[in-house]
Amino acid sequence: MPVSTDLDAKTLGLTTVGKVYRNLSYEDLYEHEVKNNEGRVSANGTMMVDTGKFTGRSPKDKYFVKQGPSEDHIAWGNINKPVSAEIFDELFAEVTEHLSGKDVYVLDGYCGANPGTRKSARFITEFAWQSHFVKNMFIRPEASELEGFAPNFTVYNACSVTNKNWEKHGLNSEVFVIFNLEKNVAIIGGTWYGGEMKKGIFTVMNYALPLEKILSMHCSANVGKQGDVCLFFGLSGTGKTTLSTDASRKLIGDDEHGWDDEGIFNFEGGCYAKCINLSSDSEPEIFGAIRRNALLENLVADEAGNLNFDDGSKTENTRVSYPIEHIDNHEPSLKAGHPQNIIFLTCDAFGVLPPVSKLSKEQAMYYFLSGYTAKVAGTERGVTEPQATFSSCFGEAFLPLHPTAYAKLLGEKIEKHGVNAYLVNTGWAGGGYGVGKRMSIKATRACINAILNGCINKVEFDKTNWFKLSIPKELPDVDSSILNPRNSWADKEAFDATAKKLAAMFIENFKKYTNDSDEFNFSDAGPHVG
Repeated sequence: MPVSTDLDAKTLGLTTVGKVYRNLSYEDLYEHEVKNNEGRVSANGTMMVDTGKFTGRSPKDKYFVKQGPSEDHIAWGNINKPVSAEIFDELFAEVTEHLSGKDVYVLDGYCGANPGTRKSARFITEFAWQSHFVKNMFIRPEASELEGFAPNFTVYNACSVTNKNWEKHGLNSEVFVIFNLEKNVAIIGGTWYGGEMKKGIFTVMNYALPLEKILSMHCSANVGKQGDVCLFFGLSGTGKTTLSTDASRKLIGDDEHGWDDEGIFNFEGGCYAKCINLSSDSEPEIFGAIRRNALLENLVADEAGNLNFDDGSKTENTRVSYPIEHIDNHEPSLKAGHPQNIIFLTCDAFGVLPPVSKLSKEQAMYYFLSGYTAKVAGTERGVTEPQATFSSCFGEAFLPLHPTAYAKLLGEKIEKHGVNAYLVNTGWAGGGYGVGKRMSIKATRACINAILNGCINKVEFDKTNWFKLSIPKELPDVDSSILNPRNSWADKEAFDATAKKLAAMFIENFKKYTNDSDEFNFSDAGPHVG
């Protein structure tokens, strides 16, 4: 089991250090995980770990140190909460004291597949599985690149440290995830959830890159045989992963990307997929990726290690991380040229939005900033209607800057590179949830194919009421009766009332982008009620 000798305590920011296990191979990590009893091995050889009571991120426990110059750029509020430099220093001392004198695992990796614009990151953890997780998620340097590796950002994960003085500090709980952008350091305490490290670096990229005029995006991307790139934006449940996985196109990445002067590039070197209800029929690529070197989180298995993907008793957010090489049909370079098409995916449970709409640049800005989807009515008594969800830029939880900073960059790039933008509804038609039917994957695939092969640009378009969206009159392999959503409803008055209600929700949500000035106001590109 290799032990690094070139990283001493001072280099790592610790007072003392035991053994430093740096950039272990997958086999060595596996041996450490087994030896340390950090998890179980499933029947097919995949390591399984539990993350304790935290099986998802803790967004209310995320903070930024409020200090110059970053404080002038950060959009402070419920998403980006401030903490003083004094509190950070106090907790940083606790974290480094906890890690000092221990054997630690160090993983060095890159975030960003374009060497000219990528950032280097170092993760210092106390458990092998955490090093395994980030090895899966980030781009693994070549041996020659590790000589003299200098991290742009360092994450100290002391998950078993809690903040006993959280009330005195005025924080949310004993859990803390704090970013010090001037010191290029993040500290994690009180939560064992691996995704905090992944999304932490994504957050850092979302701060740094737009200031360099590089757009950072929460989206998936694929590329066709002719080099044509498509981006897929969408919140959970909209079909982003499913629709960007296409046997005829190579996957660039499934979650986080940048867009610089050369084109699109993946931030990551792996994937982090949900596992609940996973099957070889529904998601064959992800199912096949679950093998040795992958890492399962919070899965239920029997005594023999046979996985039960349908069991959500630990959490509905069961996960697997794996290197992207586990997806056979991926783009090895993790990058490609400028996109030809951008698709905003929404699962509209109100049944109002069309299966596919072609957007103007202004409409693209509007729907990008809105980040809309709708969840079906829950089981709570009295909740009978779908619940609208708006998440700025389809990733509000990870945006340190004001959402318009990302939208402005997107608009500039759409205009410069002549990119087509579309809104695709993977939700309901013929009525809302409980009345209509969910759009078939076959119909949605046909809409996506029409975008990718260009035939959507050769048909005639209509314009809808309320939302003023341009919709095709006909498309190959799509029932024309659903292309205009109003036509698919038996009760036209009910459609109009529902459309008016949803339009009002859009309008109310968008007011937060028009309060300060009219410099960047795309509200006219959205729906109208009157």
